[in-house]
Amino acid sequence: MTDLLVVKDLAVSYRVRGGSVPAVRGVDLTVRSGQCLAVVGESGSGKSTTAHAVIGLLPRGGRLERGSITFDGQELTGLSEKAWRQVRGRRIGLIPQDPGVSLDPVKRVGDQVAETLLVHGLATKRGAPAEAADLLHRAGIEDPARRARQYPHELSGGLRQRVLIAAALAGQPRLVVADEPTSALDVTVQRRILDHLQQLAAEENLALLLITHDLGVAADRADEIAVMSEGVIVERAPSAELLAAPGHAYTRQLLSAAPSLSAEPLRKRRDSGEPFVEVSGLRKDFGPTRAVDGVSFSLARGRTLALVGESGSGKSTTARLVLRLETPDAGTIRFDGQDITGLRGEALRRLRRRMQLVYQNPYASLNPKLTIADLVTEPLRAFQAGGRGDAAALLDQVALPSGVLRRKPAELSGGQRQRVAIARALALRPDLVVCDEPVSALDVSVQAQILDLLVRLQEELGLAYLFISHDLAVVRQVADSVGVLRAGELVEYGPADEVLYRPSHEYTQELLAAIPGQAKEAA
Repeated sequence: MTDLLVVKDLAVSYRVRGGSVPAVRGVDLTVRSGQCLAVVGESGSGKSTTAHAVIGLLPRGGRLERGSITFDGQELTGLSEKAWRQVRGRRIGLIPQDPGVSLDPVKRVGDQVAETLLVHGLATKRGAPAEAADLLHRAGIEDPARRARQYPHELSGGLRQRVLIAAALAGQPRLVVADEPTSALDVTVQRRILDHLQQLAAEENLALLLITHDLGVAADRADEIAVMSEGVIVERAPSAELLAAPGHAYTRQLLSAAPSLSAEPLRKRRDSGEPFVEVSGLRKDFGPTRAVDGVSFSLARGRTLALVGESGSGKSTTARLVLRLETPDAGTIRFDGQDITGLRGEALRRLRRRMQLVYQNPYASLNPKLTIADLVTEPLRAFQAGGRGDAAALLDQVALPSGVLRRKPAELSGGQRQRVAIARALALRPDLVVCDEPVSALDVSVQAQILDLLVRLQEELGLAYLFISHDLAVVRQVADSVGVLRAGELVEYGPADEVLYRPSHEYTQELLAAIPGQAKEAA
């Protein structure tokens, strides 16, 4: 294999008020033809900045301080924007992270793929639609002619990601930069997308530069892994070698934090216990769509029940029904021996004190205008159960310093914001906490810290958790029992060890097989 991309001593900084901040500090990388190199690291490690520098797309304020980027023998640093247009899209393709942001919402997806062909003179205006449809087909989209006429909002997340793959391959590039191409997708969709991308790369002899925070994904897909931290590459080795004998402490930290590579539960699993929450025959329709169909389960104090499934499976709707944020069309919900299915008014309001919710995205769920002190004590004021004087104790419970009390959510990291959301949920000392994808938006090491925190709080406070997730790797770390939802139906339910290690339903088996990191484990 020949050296296709060679990066030497790359340094990038970003202009900020009063100076500049280094983001990448002396990075060396080589990607060979036909090879997949994964650059792995947490948010802020510099991995995406490195990728954007390679393709000449540094955001505003980004500055190349020094270094060389050579592609197929051509020096790319210092290219004019006109010269870059002959490289970007044509010789180097990009698959960006978020199709919701990357695709134009008012243009048909076929036109967006055809645009690359037209810009690079690879198709005529008359022939471009048919060639775009063929690219969509190659990217794994069925009925591509019909899909090409649709707009991004009419497609699922997985299909939108395939549109981005089609657009990246339109110019017949020799290198594809995939920047977190599946981080927002369910594990089964993620596996299918990455399988197809690998297959296309093998067929076309493409080189892949895969940017990811998920060491499990890198382990499965990459020939080599480069681990990045604080703007430098701290370790690089063939995938199997790096996983078997990581040389750097940061790599070992990532490995131990990655749920996909660690099957051990964070605490000993408990038996089912005396039911505290009992759900029977729950059903909910939204117009012609049945979101929840005859779901039944129970949850004891101090236990964790995980409801798992892909997007649209009904797991979040089920959680909202249990919290009585939605009213069921059929079925019953019992809470601490009381039938709460038809509860209303003041009785329902009093119940709210005993049930709380931690959302997936702490930034979206916290009012950006309020201070942390006001946010964590707002439930206390709403129920006249306390005030701002309780804020420091609530933060101490989730291991946050009192120094953040005067800050606002935007001034905190993602992990700190999620700790604030947990402190807020615990302010009224609830018996049940619903955790709706509480760690899916976080890096693996921060994710590990939040999971450890949830387990510790459960031990100390005797909390019951209804844990909503699409990630079985996370679930097997925290759950006592597991319910698997598909299209609104509970297709499998039982003790965690039974469901996770001896699944009886083919859908559960498919979810388990899609957990990243298992290919190298098996090897």
